[in-house]
Amino acid sequence: MTLLAVASPARALVCRACAAEYPLIAQHACYQCFGPLEVAYDAEALARVTREQIEAGPQNIWRYAPLLPAGQDPATRVSLDPGLTPLVRADALARAIGMTGTLWVKDDSANPTHSFKDRVVSVALSAAKGLGFTRFACASTGNLANSVAAHGARAGVPSIVFIPYDLEQGKVVTTAVYGGQLVAVEGSYDDVNRLCGELTETDAFEDTAFVNVNVRPYYAEGSKTLGYEVAEQLGWRLPEQVVIPMASGELLTKVDKAFEELVEIGLVEHRPWKVFGAQSEGCKPIATALHAGAEDITPVKPTGIAKSLNIGDPAAGVYALESVRRTGGWMDSATDDEIREGIELLASTTGVFAETAGGVTVAVLKKLVASGKLDPAAETVVYNTGEGLKTVDAVAGQVGPTHQVKPSLRAAREAGLL
Repeated sequence: MTLLAVASPARALVCRACAAEYPLIAQHACYQCFGPLEVAYDAEALARVTREQIEAGPQNIWRYAPLLPAGQDPATRVSLDPGLTPLVRADALARAIGMTGTLWVKDDSANPTHSFKDRVVSVALSAAKGLGFTRFACASTGNLANSVAAHGARAGVPSIVFIPYDLEQGKVVTTAVYGGQLVAVEGSYDDVNRLCGELTETDAFEDTAFVNVNVRPYYAEGSKTLGYEVAEQLGWRLPEQVVIPMASGELLTKVDKAFEELVEIGLVEHRPWKVFGAQSEGCKPIATALHAGAEDITPVKPTGIAKSLNIGDPAAGVYALESVRRTGGWMDSATDDEIREGIELLASTTGVFAETAGGVTVAVLKKLVASGKLDPAAETVVYNTGEGLKTVDAVAGQVGPTHQVKPSLRAAREAGLL
């Protein structure tokens, strides 16, 4: 199957390791060196894109269709129309952690299934439709499962998603409600992902697009829209620093790639930016490699409450290292208690209730400021990638009523409310 797209700027799949090229098909690994593939674009096609063209587009990620590998024709899209989520100015949060520069929170919990995964799934499944697939699937730590199931329901296409058996109940329910098949696997996410890779090689799944396996190159490109949007929302300029949660590491690399593309095609002026990565203490293989000065990632067995980030063998880890080192950024990690504190701090200062991944990001931001790794005077954007209601158990034991009174003025007075 070959990708058929109207006026797509994509020209080929290219190996990130050896630069071997392949046609725009359903393939995620290089046959020559087994390196990961990513989408390469026609430079002339990208150079024709203008700010005015983007601004005249729809109020969702498809305003950036001229910069994406699929979805140029609205009739071919499989989409919940995510994107253009709030960029929240976070002055109170900045003061609380000792920052003097402008701090923003890119709140992607405002997407249709309340995580950034709606972006990547819309792009991946639009490509999958062009490639002729008739069933949608994924391996997921929760948010991706929500999104694939919802996209399948919207499009009227069967879905089958695979999750670790011990996933948060909120994410199980918010996947199962869409009516597709939901398979709980007795193992970690890495076990789930391995199984899905094996399933793609079987006849029973030849009609199935696994968004983060056989159509992964297109899926990954959807993350770029988080970079494009921030630049547009800042008045077509780049922030000086970004802090991004890491699971596979792909989101971080693609936001960095988006900034590079915007500069290359002249949509923003060049200014140096630094990329910072955030992981949980229970699953920090990428941060550990950076701190050790290593070039390779040593897989780990994930633990801790930030289950959406619990990928012990991160597929894009080495490329996340490259982005952070090239831009002069850094990485750090947060304990479960620091994650909970981060969730509460973000909520109490911005009104944004983040899932555990957002707590990781805020906790790491605080550490980066305290350690001097991140410039407190520079304009900074932190990414909240999911909704706190999905992981409410993380803070349920720490927050609750501040008072309990009987329904009378006397009781209110005795409680100090009057």
